[in-house]
Amino acid sequence: MTANGIFQIVFYLSVLLFLAWPLGVTMARIYAKELPMGLRWMSPVERGLYRLCGVKVDEEMSWTRYALAVLIFNLLGILAVYLLQRTQIWLPLNPQSQANVSPDLSFNTAISFVSNTNWQSYGGETTLSYLTQMLGLTVQNFVSAATGMAVLVALMRAFTRREVQVIGNFWVDMTRSTLYILLPLSLILSLLLVQQGVVQTFSPYQSAKLLQPVTYEEPVNGPDGQPLKDANGQAVTKKQTATEQVIALGPVASQVAIKQLGTNGGGFFNVNSAHPLENPTPLSNLMEMLAILLIPTALCFTFGRFVGDDRQGVAILAAMVIVFMAFLTLCVQAEQSGNPLFDKLGLDVIASNQTPGGNMEGKEVRFGIVNSAIWATATTAASNGSVNAMHDSFTPLGGLAPMALMQLGEVIFGGVGSGLYGMLLFALVGVFVSGLMIGRTPEYLGKKIEAFEIKMASIAILIPLIAVLLGTAVAVVTEAGRAGIANPGVHGFSEILYAFSSAGNNNGSAFAGLSANTPFYNILLGLAMLLSRYWVIIPVLAIAGSLAAKKTIPSSAGTLPTHTPLFVAFLIGVIIIVGALTFLPALALGPIVEHVHMINGH
Repeated sequence: MTANGIFQIVFYLSVLLFLAWPLGVTMARIYAKELPMGLRWMSPVERGLYRLCGVKVDEEMSWTRYALAVLIFNLLGILAVYLLQRTQIWLPLNPQSQANVSPDLSFNTAISFVSNTNWQSYGGETTLSYLTQMLGLTVQNFVSAATGMAVLVALMRAFTRREVQVIGNFWVDMTRSTLYILLPLSLILSLLLVQQGVVQTFSPYQSAKLLQPVTYEEPVNGPDGQPLKDANGQAVTKKQTATEQVIALGPVASQVAIKQLGTNGGGFFNVNSAHPLENPTPLSNLMEMLAILLIPTALCFTFGRFVGDDRQGVAILAAMVIVFMAFLTLCVQAEQSGNPLFDKLGLDVIASNQTPGGNMEGKEVRFGIVNSAIWATATTAASNGSVNAMHDSFTPLGGLAPMALMQLGEVIFGGVGSGLYGMLLFALVGVFVSGLMIGRTPEYLGKKIEAFEIKMASIAILIPLIAVLLGTAVAVVTEAGRAGIANPGVHGFSEILYAFSSAGNNNGSAFAGLSANTPFYNILLGLAMLLSRYWVIIPVLAIAGSLAAKKTIPSSAGTLPTHTPLFVAFLIGVIIIVGALTFLPALALGPIVEHVHMINGH
């Protein structure tokens, strides 16, 4: 790794931690209903929303009612986004007359955005209207992030309560997350991005004359606006000659801001944040990278402040940073080392250009290798999924790093709210294992961790793993699954494994060589996203209800300290062991064997 690369990584983490601490403290005050002076002017808006929706602020919920509220709200979100896509041709704010989206793709996209995954089997600028992008996707970017934050707050609140049956009010927790945290931060970031050149307009797409005509094959659409297929199932195309370039525009900055801050990912444009109108400058790139991890990092400080012991949040954050740095180092080193096959070709010019400069395939020159690797690692450590480079073009080990980070359960920072409550599940398993080792009933933050909590934690940890492995297995043994592979052999398997690792952990990034916009992948990946989101949320809320009903036990000489370097190391060990035992065989069939092939000249 070069000195410049080390400097960029250190600078990024330093700025991130510098911004995260005050934000974390502020969020703790917001959730404790102690609004900072600068946000109090929004209180009438909050009260007005409660009156409009009939929410009783002081009426708290049991964990079952809280979970039911989450599920009903999210189900309505899925239906709304689905209907918007299926009817967008007849709705306003569609200057390009985008056709209605197919049922299977609408199903996949609706689940994707409501579950905070933002997996995209389509190109945004060629598929969705401005109204669908704003009213459907951008709104869900806010409320899906707020849902994860609300569930985390319910779990944190449970640690501070004793012998009660309620854990808070979902509608209040979600509203405060949206109104006082996500909305102000998004407004600030949107303005900064517009200043850097990110487009924000309702104007139709613009055209520019090409210096030289280009001939290409264009799919033929039927009367319903969907692509026609021949008897063999292949797309019907016709030859076209382009003399001008259509430049896609739209309300981009507003969606980019919340997609990064809410760890939603996705993108207004097909190439996401590699697009010059979505991420035009190195400064916009830095701001977006910081936004990806800002709230997940800050929530660690919020957690410590909320439970009355800042050291607890710092310990969780330390575990996240250590694992993040390990995979970031692997990714940067692999990409800067480049492909040794160029040396074996005997092409001196290519070899001399490739090896020192590393692997620039699929990367924007204006960002370079290190910024591309930081983004790839950050976006998969968080449940974000946005990209500024094509992960499919990374070296085998460079692509393994983001894939493995997702497979750890999206707990190394993870999504807003969901990452931290996922990490707390591992902490519960950690103290339970340590209790077995010393023959003592395990405790965490003054609460006894018993059989029920461990059963629920096990369900929440194992369900995403099952979704990934089972989905991958089905895809590789069926003709419909194999039909989407653009790169046969080992890398094709990696593409499928990456897709289900992304969907099964609510990430949303992809090895784009897999053609996933088919009924088979749209439905199967949609089910994986649905399963992995809500069969984690429900056990987490069940744990919150159980902990809130328990007494608080004072710490004693036999209590395992959960803020020490020893516990941090133990927590990291639990996470790595679970991930390694589950996914190492699959990784060995994909990126690991691909790396062995590469260094041996195959």
